[in-house]
Order: sequence, then C-alpha cells, then structure tokens
Amino acid sequence: MVTDAPVQPVSQRKGSIAASLFLLSAGWLIVALVATAFLLTELYSRALDNSLVETLEFHVETLTDLSLLSETPKSDQIKVADPRFDRTGSGWYWAIRDETGELLNFSNSYVGMVLGPLPGPFDATNSKSAVLTDPFNIKIRVIERAVTVNGTPLHIMVTGSLDEILSLVDEFRGQTLIVLGAVAIMLAVMSTIVARLALRPIGRLRREVEQVREGDAASLTGSYPAELAPLSEEINELLRSNAQIVERARNQVGNLAHGLKTPIAVLRNEANADKKNSLAKVVATETEKMSQLVSTYLDRARLAARSTVVGKKADATHVMLRLTRVMQKLNPQVTIAMVRPDASLPWFRGDEGDLEEMAGNLLDNACKWAKSSIGVTVIAERSGGNANLLIKIDDDGPGLTEEEANKVLRRGVRLDEKTPGSGLGLDIVKELVDVYGGSLQLKRSVLGGLLAELRLPAAKVAGFRTFASIRKE
Repeated sequence: MVTDAPVQPVSQRKGSIAASLFLLSAGWLIVALVATAFLLTELYSRALDNSLVETLEFHVETLTDLSLLSETPKSDQIKVADPRFDRTGSGWYWAIRDETGELLNFSNSYVGMVLGPLPGPFDATNSKSAVLTDPFNIKIRVIERAVTVNGTPLHIMVTGSLDEILSLVDEFRGQTLIVLGAVAIMLAVMSTIVARLALRPIGRLRREVEQVREGDAASLTGSYPAELAPLSEEINELLRSNAQIVERARNQVGNLAHGLKTPIAVLRNEANADKKNSLAKVVATETEKMSQLVSTYLDRARLAARSTVVGKKADATHVMLRLTRVMQKLNPQVTIAMVRPDASLPWFRGDEGDLEEMAGNLLDNACKWAKSSIGVTVIAERSGGNANLLIKIDDDGPGLTEEEANKVLRRGVRLDEKTPGSGLGLDIVKELVDVYGGSLQLKRSVLGGLLAELRLPAAKVAGFRTFASIRKE
C-alpha cells in the first residue's frame, strides 16, 4: 500500500542566464559588426570615388592648361603623363571636342572609341558627370567641362575606371569582415568570461541557500553585490519569520491541548458518574469522540510544526544502528541483519526524533510479528533529480494481504488484539511521512513476511556496503 505524498510545486528551469546573455550579446554583436563592415565599406567606396573625381578634375585642368600653351587644340604637345591613358581598354581616356562635337584631340587609349559628348546641360561650374560602360565593358566615370581656350570654345572630357575602385572595395570588404570576425570572437570570449564572473555571486547565493536547507547553516552570511544583497536579506528575514511562526504554532498547540483536556475530562467524569442516564451515555460517547479528534489534530499540528523548521538533518545510519541495537536487546528471539551505506552516509533532511519515531515504529512492529529474522537496509536513491533516503525493513512473519495493508494504516486499527499495543504506531508513521512529503509502502517480503519501504527526503547521497549481522548477545 502506498501513501499519497503531498504534491510539491516543481519550479521549471527555463535555460541559463549566462547562455541567454551570451546568445543575446552574440546576436547583437554579429548584427553590429556586419553593419559596421558594410558601413566602413560604403565610406571607403565613397572616399575612393571622391578621390577619382578629384583626379579626373585635375586632369581636366591639366588639359586646359596645355591647350592654353599650345597653338592649337590639335597639338601633339597636349598629353597627360599618366601611362594609363596610353593603354587601350584601361578605362582611362581623354578627348577634346569643339562645341559642335567634332573630335580635335584624344589620348592613345581612346583610339577606336566613341564616347560622348555627355547629354544634358552643364552645371554652374560648366561641368557635367556621368557613369558609363565603355566598349570593353568597363564601368567608367566621365567628367566633361566646357572651357574657352584662346577664344575657342572647347569641351574637354576625361574618364577614369570605376572597376578598379569596385575591386579595391571588394578587397577591403573581405579584409574588414576577417578583422571584424576576429574582433567578434574576442568579444564573444570576453562576453562569456564577463557573464560568468558577473553570475558567480548567484552561484554563491545558491550554495548558501542549499547549506541552510541541508542544516549546515542557520542563515545567509555571505557578502553580495548591491543587486543581490536585498535578496539575501529577504531570505534571512523569511527564515526568521518562519522560525517565529513555527514557535508560535508550537505554543498555541500546547495551550490548546491544556485548554481542552480539562473540560473534556470533566464532561467524561460527570457522564461516567451516572451511567444509567441516557443523556450521560450520549455525553460519554461524544466526549470520547471529541477526545480522539482533539488528540488526532493536535498530533498532526505538533508534527507539522516540528517538521517545518528549515535546516534540520539527521544521520540516518547512526539512528538506524542505534535502533537495531536497542531492538535486538529487547527482542533476543530474532536476528536483525542490517545493510547500510559506505563512508559518505545518507542523511535524513528533517528532525532526528521524527526519524526515530517512524523507523522505530516500523522496526518494533517487525519484531512483534517476525518469527526469527529481520532485515534492515538503509540506502540513498535518486528520483527525478531529487535525493531520497530509502529504509527497508523485512521480516519473516505472516505478512499482510493488500486489503489488510490498506486497513492497518487506519488510525487505531489492529488486526490482532492479542499483540500488545494501541494500534497507533503505523498511523503515526503515516502522519510523519505525509508531513515530510515521503511515502510508505507495505509489500510482500522475500523473507515471507512484510516488507515496509520508507522513503524520505535525503540530505546526502552515498555508496553502499554490507555490514555483518547484528546478532543477539
């Protein structure tokens, strides 16, 4: 038979703060660096284009000056000393036309070319500009200016290759992405380190809370940053408030017990004084029920108040060894064999007296019904990420059917009136098990009798080893 433990609220984990910070910062970092790469590329492209325009305007002015110094615009002395104007298909060309569009002079690279004049009017500086594609499929920037040389109106056109600029821009973009990628990796590593360092106080706070829960400390004593210090103070205040509430509950339970016992005892005595009176019989019956109800709920209140104190723990193996030795001496007719953990022992997360009461009642019950042998096992197990303490008590007695196991856990129920006892032992165990959120199972033992499995929250988990039987002296 399994007693239903109260359902405990389980907090759901929604990922790591450090991982979330890393992913968020990494995402924004990638976006920012990619945007920076394209912004730098655009700025570099504009700078190169402005530089190209300035170079072309310089060549226009040079050709204008040479035309002024020459007798005619067709003179061979008009020449730009840039070798790119001598190479065919370089994208660098110049040409001089009259206002009718007749070609008067041109660069060696312009041979066989037909470019311009540019359509549209001239601007305020007598210039106009355009981007064209030459017969060699090279993208070029063209600047044309209207000038008057020695009284002759001329149109001077100079072009420069934009493909060279685009090639430089592409190379710059690739190098920029590589450099910014390396920067992104370094910043990501730094972000990870910073996130871990920043979250270390949270880890310390968690460990301190765990120490309080396990009973190794009474409160949080660490020093924390300004963001976590209020949380630490609130937790300590909660612990103090919890202790005060439990203490008040204990006092109120005691006062209620003393306050109710006397009136109920008076009613019972008065009713017993006149047993022939029907009213007295009713009063006697009802006062007995009242006494049982008061006892039941006072016991529950007492157990709940005693077990809600945070931070208690007990050495389960030490308690079980002491109980088995005592029971062995009190019941020399049986042999008690115990199996317990290795060096790092499992601890019960609760009051030592409660553990003695639960395990002692089960062991006492086994001694009453066992024929010759009892097995006691103390182990630690994990279930759903939680550590549990498992105490098994086997006997070779008559055992119980499933129906009897259900019935025997009821308050005051006894299956054999010949055996000494009040019948409240297993019910007390059940009450305490429910308070601690554990479980009690009554099964068929491999020894032929009853197997009682008591599961309780554990403070520590350990390995196991078998000890020699604790035999009667």
